Amino acid sequence: MTITPDSISSPRFPPTFLWGAATSAYQIEGAADVDGRGLSIWDRFCAKPGNVRNGESGNLACDFYHRYPEDIALARELGVNALRLSISWPRVLPEGRGRVNDAGLDFYDRVVDELLASGIEPLVTLYHWDLPAALEDAGGWPERATAEAFGEYAQIVGARLGDRVRRWITLNEPWVIAWLGYGYGVHAPGRTSVADAVAAAHHVLLAHGLATDALRRESATALIGVSVDLETAQAATETPEDVAAARAFDGHRNRWFLDPLLRGTYPADVLEQLGANGPPVQEGDLERISVPIDFLGVNYYQRRVVAEGNGAGWQFVRQDEAAHTDIGWEVSPDGLFELMMRLRDEYAPPAILITENGAAFTDVRGHDAAVRDPERADYIAAHVAVLERAIAAGVPIIGYFVWTLLDNFEWSLGYGTRFGLVYVDFATLERVPKSSFYWYREFLANVRNGHLASATRT
Repeated sequence: MTITPDSISSPRFPPTFLWGAATSAYQIEGAADVDGRGLSIWDRFCAKPGNVRNGESGNLACDFYHRYPEDIALARELGVNALRLSISWPRVLPEGRGRVNDAGLDFYDRVVDELLASGIEPLVTLYHWDLPAALEDAGGWPERATAEAFGEYAQIVGARLGDRVRRWITLNEPWVIAWLGYGYGVHAPGRTSVADAVAAAHHVLLAHGLATDALRRESATALIGVSVDLETAQAATETPEDVAAARAFDGHRNRWFLDPLLRGTYPADVLEQLGANGPPVQEGDLERISVPIDFLGVNYYQRRVVAEGNGAGWQFVRQDEAAHTDIGWEVSPDGLFELMMRLRDEYAPPAILITENGAAFTDVRGHDAAVRDPERADYIAAHVAVLERAIAAGVPIIGYFVWTLLDNFEWSLGYGTRFGLVYVDFATLERVPKSSFYWYREFLANVRNGHLASATRT
């Protein structure tokens, strides 16, 4: 059922609510060897056959590096009041620490200034997975020195942009950084070690704490958070085995990051399960990790239905009656509502920002050159409606960012997986707003005009 922007009922979103779209540096910038940018772990990972679908890479991506005025103009046309972008660490510090590449900082100066001139607030993420290759050569995230280098990097970027950037995200998706990169090997740098993944997770969290301190030194008024990727875990049945499996998965996927960030401790049950592979905690680490934040960024895409894994921990049970995106992720707005209520009740963050939410569908241009994607508009509307319910229930949600503004390089999935509100013809780099773009634009216009403020199904 298509959801129309004028099917919006009661005013629940405050005027200060952030409505945006999200992007990340390696996925859109391109210009991989331009103006002194250093090598990243994703440059190397993409160069190895078999790592990325069709052997693709982010070398060109959407060429945002050269086309950012056009893309910011699209964001302005969309009507968002904020845009999430990330800084490329190797573009600023080609070796990861030490020598600063001023040309890289100059680029982000221009982007921030263009956004502000367009009436769009920049929400800046310091790290979205593109570790400088030189730091990986020295051991990468499993090494404490990488967290220390990240603190230095944060201070450099904060000193340059902190006079104009108000909101910062230190890191994006610690679970993905640690487990997809170092545990399961499906993301850069492609390692497969439980010990490395656990150490990486700890040092990523430590890096968040160090970066938060650095940013606050540079800008006392900065609002700082971290974006965690969370998946609601529901037991497949009420049997003790399935309930225990769901609890174990939740510990691995969610509590392992929420507990240290918001409670200053690791969950005891997960520590017991890890045994000798536990995190390399030093004195003071958990205090640094749990430094007060101004908001918790939440990336939500799907829930998981979990069953006992036949002696192997857990397994996921596909719900065939549910809708799924083209990459098999279950569409579950109710899972987002459950997650918001849980965060309110168990963790009480000062504010919550939905920093990513979106869906991949097969988007094609019709004979009239238009791209029609009603499924994506329905997906966004259903999740926004859930946020309205959660806000009414007292959850302190302050913003919502669609993933993503542009079709882009989707990591190991390459260019065939499209999440964007704007279709990108990767052969010509032509930008074509999809029907979901126009849906979101009309919705935001109605919100701004005070006519409507929530999305409900008609």
